[in-house]
Amino acid sequence: MTSHPPAKDHLPVYDGLVRERGDVVAEVREVAERALDQARRGLAGHPAPSPGPRQERAAR
Repeated sequence: MTSHPPAKDHLPVYDGLVRERGDVVAEVREVAERALDQARRGLAGHPAPSPGPRQERAAR
């Protein structure tokens, strides 16, 4: 008898963790996309945007 892994769109353990802890993967993806955008802008010679609330806390 062969068991099949659950479909990607239905992972009950992951869904439960997201409800308890938040979607860390999505948050990390957003931060990485912002960092990549800032790096691209910096390399293109554009000034960096002013830090947002999360960045200000991290800088302290």
